[in-house]
Amino acid sequence: MSDSWSNLSFEEALAELEGAVRRLEEGDLTLEEAIALYERGMRLAARCSDALDTAELQVQKLTVVGDQQQVGMFFEEEEE
Repeated sequence: MSDSWSNLSFEEALAELEGAVRRLEEGDLTLEEAIALYERGMRLAARCSDALDTAELQVQKLTVVGDQQQVGMFFEEEEE
């Protein structure tokens, strides 16, 4: 059985994480609710981080030119 957060897309996980942060910042939760929401938020943050790491690896694979890897070429500013 997998956790429901692990099946979320990056966008879904990020939106839910943002909502959890808002609710925690409002401060109208019981201690138990706040702890449970914090734990879920940490799992969602890990999910987002994993998704970003995966995307970075995919970009690195796509930027291989010959035997040389051109990491970051999509993110560098153009020289004038």
